Amino acid sequence: MNSSLRILVVDDEPLARAKLLRLLGEESGVEVAGEASSFAEAASAIRRLRPDLLLLDVQLPDRSGFELLDAVPLELRPEVIFVTAHDEHAVRAFAVRAVDYLVKPYDRERLRVALDRGREQALRRRREARTLAGEPADAGGEPEPVTRFVVRSVGRLLLIDVGEVDWIEAAGNYVRLHHGRESHLLRETMSSLEARLSPRRFARIHRSTIVNLERVRELHHILHGDYSVLLRDGTRLTLSRGYREQFERLIAGAADLRVSG
Repeated sequence: MNSSLRILVVDDEPLARAKLLRLLGEESGVEVAGEASSFAEAASAIRRLRPDLLLLDVQLPDRSGFELLDAVPLELRPEVIFVTAHDEHAVRAFAVRAVDYLVKPYDRERLRVALDRGREQALRRRREARTLAGEPADAGGEPEPVTRFVVRSVGRLLLIDVGEVDWIEAAGNYVRLHHGRESHLLRETMSSLEARLSPRRFARIHRSTIVNLERVRELHHILHGDYSVLLRDGTRLTLSRGYREQFERLIAGAADLRVSG
C-alpha cells in the first residue's frame, strides 16, 4: 500500500488555501491531490480525484462543509479535518466523525498532529476495504511490520533487529536509529517508517520522535501539557501534547511505568 496521504484542500479564502498548500509542501508523505473554493468544485473534485483526506472549511460561499459531506456517498467520502476560524462547530464536526478540528490560526505542529491522525485513519480504511473485498492482508503491496533494519556503515551492511532500537529521530529525509550507544542513519522518512512499524511496539511521541515502548521507564510532567519521557538507559525525550492521548492508551497497564507531575 502506498502510505502517501492524498489531500484535497477546500477553502474559499485564497490566502488560507495558499497557507495550507505551503505547509503541506513542507511535509513528507503527503500529496496535494487538488484544491477547491466552493461546494460544487469540492463535490466534483472528490468524485474525480478520490482523495484520502479533506482539509475542509466549515463555511463555504454557497453551502456549508457539513452539507458537502452529506452530498458525498459514504463509499467516496474521505477522512475529514475541519480547518476553520469558528470553534462553535467542533461538536458537530466530531459527530460526523471528523479526524480533527483545527481553529485558525493554527501552527505547523498542530497541523502535523492532525495529518498523522488522518493518515492513520486512511490506512485503516484501506485495510478494512480490502478485508471486506476478501483480499489478503498484504494485497496492494502493504508492507508487514518491519522486523529488521539494513543500514550502511563505512563500507559494510549492518542488520539491526527492530527490537534492539531504543528510539528513532527525524533527520531530514533520513531517520536516525538509536540502539544502545550507537546510532545509524537510514534513508526513509518518519511517516513512511511509522507506517511499517508495529503499533504494539513503537509509538510516535513527537513529530520528530518515535520510541520503543519497551524502553520507556518514567513520564515526568514539564510545561504546557508536554511530558518528559525517560528511557531505561537514561535518555530523555519530549512527549508533545498532541501525541499524549494516543501514547497514554498504548502504555496503559504498564505496571513498571512511573508517572510524576
